[in-house]
Amino acid sequence: MINFNKEALNKHFLLKGKIKTEPKVKLKTKNDLSTYYSPGVGAVSKLLVKNPEKSKDYLWTNNLVAVISDGSAVLGLGNIGPIAAMPVMEGKCLLFKHFAGVDAIPIVLDCHNPDQIVETIVNIAPSFGAINLEDIAAPQCFYIESMLKKKLNIPVMHDDQHGTAIVVLAGLINSFKVIGKNIKNCKITIVGAGAAGDAITRLIHQFSPSTELILVDSKGIISADRSDLNHDKQELLKITNPNNLSGDLKQAIHDSQVFIGVSKANLLNQADIKSMKDQPIIFALANPDPEIEPKLAKKAGAAIVATGRSDYPNQINNVLAFPGIFRGALDHHVNKITETHKIAAAQAIASQVRNPSADQIIPSVFDKELVSVIAALIK
Repeated sequence: MINFNKEALNKHFLLKGKIKTEPKVKLKTKNDLSTYYSPGVGAVSKLLVKNPEKSKDYLWTNNLVAVISDGSAVLGLGNIGPIAAMPVMEGKCLLFKHFAGVDAIPIVLDCHNPDQIVETIVNIAPSFGAINLEDIAAPQCFYIESMLKKKLNIPVMHDDQHGTAIVVLAGLINSFKVIGKNIKNCKITIVGAGAAGDAITRLIHQFSPSTELILVDSKGIISADRSDLNHDKQELLKITNPNNLSGDLKQAIHDSQVFIGVSKANLLNQADIKSMKDQPIIFALANPDPEIEPKLAKKAGAAIVATGRSDYPNQINNVLAFPGIFRGALDHHVNKITETHKIAAAQAIASQVRNPSADQIIPSVFDKELVSVIAALIK
């Protein structure tokens, strides 16, 4: 069995990073130099002074995404800072290029102040066609994304929130096909009220407003009885917990059809699953170790189990969503990525599985049609 930690260290050391830039043209003659640089390039600058809206026709911003992080919530490693976050940002840029042909630049910021982050990104935004926020901790990430959407006229998406939510919804759409039930008539318990949990909750509500959603954080069910809720969790109360349940995970999960975990390892046990509705759906997405091992979940009666890992069936992986979304946004000159776009992307991902089964509710990340199918809807 390959030791991927050792392999990654060796490859990164040998390569000195995973990405590079290359020119689209070659400078072979003085004429080439005069055309692509001085004096010819001045004509392009003069044109763009008068017509800045034409930049996408003349500059690489038509295909360029900034992948930006402050290193405050990287993978399962936590707040590891900007330098240690850079390998992950490079990796994200690699995925953009490989799957969607999108050029991407990794940028790490040595600050955690939300207003400073917003100001920095606004100031560098003219260099890019879109902004992909990455690995920024909640609740700061909500404010940062919201402010950037207001200030910029290019697409901005925090992938840890919305990429995860889109793929989760795609998996749910097919899971309900497999068990032959309707998402509109069920109860879903979501554990983890950070970036991913917030976005998953909101997107499911947008897709199916009648679904009963119960959100659980480290202190229990988010309910009106609690006095410790921040602004974001108070807002989530407007779309969750309609019967004002109180208590812990055990109270929340009772009679649920679906458990979605974006929290921590070994949080769920077999007794919890047995207290759920018949044919329970378990999305145990904590990485690297899920809320419950898939084998244990299956033994407890789970009809479908998904994780965030590639060594189990049904990996909920953001790479199914973000390449196609940004490809479409850039190609169609979309200024904002909306809830309608996200739901369309989820439905497109789900549709790529022609005959969903318990062990296949989402397509492979190597599905060659996936990016173009999603991109066609982002307009």
